Amino acid sequence: MKVKVISVLEDNYMYLVIEESTRDAVAVDAAVPKRLLEIVRKEDVVLRAVLITHHHCPFVGVPGAHCPVLSPSRAQRSSLSPQFGAIRVRCLFTPCHTKGHMCYFMWEDGSLDAPALFSGDTLFVGGCGQFLEGTAEQMYTNLTQVLGDLPKETKVFCGHECTVRNLKFALKVEPENEAVKKKLAWARQRDDEDLPTVPSTLQEEFLYNPFLRVTEEAVQKFTGRKEPVEVLRALRTEKDNFKKPKERPHPQAMLAFDWGLFAPFLEKK
Repeated sequence: MKVKVISVLEDNYMYLVIEESTRDAVAVDAAVPKRLLEIVRKEDVVLRAVLITHHHCPFVGVPGAHCPVLSPSRAQRSSLSPQFGAIRVRCLFTPCHTKGHMCYFMWEDGSLDAPALFSGDTLFVGGCGQFLEGTAEQMYTNLTQVLGDLPKETKVFCGHECTVRNLKFALKVEPENEAVKKKLAWARQRDDEDLPTVPSTLQEEFLYNPFLRVTEEAVQKFTGRKEPVEVLRALRTEKDNFKKPKERPHPQAMLAFDWGLFAPFLEKK
């Protein structure tokens, strides 16, 4: 099972999951249909289905691709566990970011490859989604039971590229967490090279994602709360108000340029 990571729009990800033996494929959150079909043709695969994680994902349909679309509401109503060739799918109901949010867990029986989780806007690398249509209690259940109980080697493919910002917040929460520092340095380098930071793994997320670490003493101290749901609620409030600090210019850049000429433009950015 091969996962093609496709960057689209400002920071969205859509995915093409390919069964390599038959060249059948499944798309997740196909926000830019034209781009998806270009990849389908390039990879020489047959698109069998499109899966959507939540209703405000900018999915507009894939003209010319005659395949079923699995929406969150349809997956919830029918309790589907679809299979596409050897690719098996478990639909995981994760309401909170939206009332009908659905994550998709995929694997191949007998394969040595790690399973994959397409977590939409529920779980991000280093973070979680906003509670737009749900509660902290729902997100806690999503993170600790629905997703948290999946195999720890599961690869996490989320809906947006926001890893650097998430990890900056994680570092504010746990300034002494070496896993956060290491992952943030890696993510910054990937960002500089315009490369994706997905996938992570669930095992990694439990090391540096504060929203999965609500029972840790340092995280509880940061929030001033002890009860896990309240810790999560306080974390989300802090994250919603978190402002990205301004990056200071590199000293060599200051020597090479007249900083006064560039400062007004950067302030407007």
